[in-house]
Amino acid sequence: MQEPAGNTGAPTRRERDALGMRAVPAEVYWGVQTLRAVENFQVSGVREPAALVRAYLVLKKAAAYANMALGEIDAELGWAIVKAADEGLEGRFDDQFVVDVFQAGAGTSFHMNVNEVLANRALELLGREKGDYDYLSPNDHVGRCQSTHDTFPTASHLAIITEADRLLAVLDSLARAFSRKGEEFADVQKSGRTHLTDALPLTLGAEFVAYATALRRAAWRVKERREDLREVAIGGTANGTGANAHPEFRETVLADLNRFTGLGLIPATDSFEALQSRAAMAAFSGALRELALELIRIANDLRLLGSGPTSGLAEITFPAVQSGSSTMNGKVNPVMAECLDMVGFQVVGNDTAVALAAQAGQVDLNVMTPVMTANILASLSLLTSFLPLFEEKCVAGIGANRGQARALLMKNPALASLLSPQIGHLRAANLAGEARRRGVAVPALAVEKGYLTEKEAAELFDMERMARGLYARYPWTHQEREDEG
Repeated sequence: MQEPAGNTGAPTRRERDALGMRAVPAEVYWGVQTLRAVENFQVSGVREPAALVRAYLVLKKAAAYANMALGEIDAELGWAIVKAADEGLEGRFDDQFVVDVFQAGAGTSFHMNVNEVLANRALELLGREKGDYDYLSPNDHVGRCQSTHDTFPTASHLAIITEADRLLAVLDSLARAFSRKGEEFADVQKSGRTHLTDALPLTLGAEFVAYATALRRAAWRVKERREDLREVAIGGTANGTGANAHPEFRETVLADLNRFTGLGLIPATDSFEALQSRAAMAAFSGALRELALELIRIANDLRLLGSGPTSGLAEITFPAVQSGSSTMNGKVNPVMAECLDMVGFQVVGNDTAVALAAQAGQVDLNVMTPVMTANILASLSLLTSFLPLFEEKCVAGIGANRGQARALLMKNPALASLLSPQIGHLRAANLAGEARRRGVAVPALAVEKGYLTEKEAAELFDMERMARGLYARYPWTHQEREDEG
């Protein structure tokens, strides 16, 4: 983080804001208000995510187009701002957005950081000196018809929607990977488990198809909450009043913003509510939390199914992506599932911060939007970065330990439940208890007791037939759909 200008002996320029004159490093594009924010908020060392920077630059570009079309700013100034924004979108000024994510309420510090960078680059393009704000001002020209109150939530929505689309593509791929495993394991009969105890049989494929279904449902909830964010606050300016904005600015800037992004953004139904409430952002974060909880559950299932190899369930095997221990030779741990747990925990924690910030809005403005935006974008980044690795390095390489699954299934006392229609619930329960105590397989014990002939036992406990019966209800392979025809 740079020291305040004037302490290093480097060249400076003088800039004035409402609090007075300050020396700003001559080479930087940000200005005096950014300087004060850098001095005041040396908090985390984490700067605003690139997604928010890009969203703000696109918004400023659209605003410049709108202001030129409405006669609010001169075309020479407007095109310089547009050119500066385009350069920013190419990454030219990434190192100039220096405000900490923990900053002044509402995001004024970062908003002014963006305004000053664009203003000073536009001045350069016009052959002027940085800081010549009488000619082109961060507030009067770059920020024309705008306020932090409406631009920060609008840019936040834009950034979240864009990153959500990336996550949805990742989730679709991961769900497909689980479905493929479901097909691969469709014939692997195994014990079901409820309450972590043996239950009626099913197939490993059924479990993996269910994971795919859970991910698709979670993705649907993310998509639904993403749609709510298309309603944006731009045009509301200060606390929703629309003060100092051209009457046609909202409509015009949204048209340009949609032209640049293709996102179909719409104006807020109620400008005052759009600044008071962050419910839509909180709901989207909640959808990420729900997704994280499903991912944690699935990761923990996989870790349990792969436990062993000699003292656990050991029904699946994981690809060996790295040594599992610095001490125990040959140990292979479910490291990718463990990492997924940790990612999920962080997403849940991020959502807690978002929820607290959502309820902290007071009267006509929620000033906690910056921390909400930072946490939501952090969650999206974590999930979008790690889930493809989890798919590649874990799910794609999971194998079925068919012999182990079959052996455990044949010892399962819950198989006695299949006899209930013939011998009654109580006799079946007693049979299960005896099978467990004696270590005898239920089919063999049923024959011994005279409940079934060997032929009847073979038919009743035909696990392959049972699996076909289950999957007739869930035809998830193309061939099965054609067969049902």
